[in-house]
Amino acid sequence: EQARLGSSVVEEDTEEWQKDAGFAGLERVGGVDLSYIKGDETSACASLVVLSYPAMEVLYEDCRMVTVSAPYIAGFLAFREVPFLVEAVQRLQQEKPRLRPQVLLVDGNGLLHPRGFGVACHLGVLTDLPCIGVAKNLLQTDGLVRDELHKEQIRSLQKEGDTFPLTGTSGRARGMVSSSNSSRPLYISVGHRVCLETAVRLVKSCCRYRIPEPIRQVQTDTGELRK
Repeated sequence: EQARLGSSVVEEDTEEWQKDAGFAGLERVGGVDLSYIKGDETSACASLVVLSYPAMEVLYEDCRMVTVSAPYIAGFLAFREVPFLVEAVQRLQQEKPRLRPQVLLVDGNGLLHPRGFGVACHLGVLTDLPCIGVAKNLLQTDGLVRDELHKEQIRSLQKEGDTFPLTGTSGRARGMVSSSNSSRPLYISVGHRVCLETAVRLVKSCCRYRIPEPIRQVQTDTGELRK
């Protein structure tokens, strides 16, 4: 299924706003996340927020508790989580279609995945929305490991916004490491309908803190609902 859907991933910019240096025409940026109740692997909160761009003001929120039945298997997380995120996007389309996001930031990976088809790719293909994967930790694949060389590269990031590519043993750039407002970097990868350079620029433009605002807001919402 990943191989079949993966053939539909578009690794290029498809929207006019993506080609503008200041993202002129981009008005709505979404963030999605599915987080679990501590100690409970089946109860989770699926959340979608839409923020205005560039002001980063909340336009729409959808947070719902869901029951997850699919088991966790490394490399196949999307089959456990994406159905609930697709439902959230579909509800938005039905209830507030004018607030449909022009791009989604996903708490997870895109092409930075053992089969080049992480959560951000899966969600992008199923919703046909531009998607970007934003992870806090390195998913070890294609020879990419968090070894001493990787740690040294992270230490070499001198200032906010510095980057270096994640090029695997295949010679393919799987993603980009980007410094943020912290010594802990972000791992950015293409999900769907966006190129890596544009993905990195957009994530940087959405950061007030370490985590880009659409994902930070959606995680704040899920945290409140789980209390």
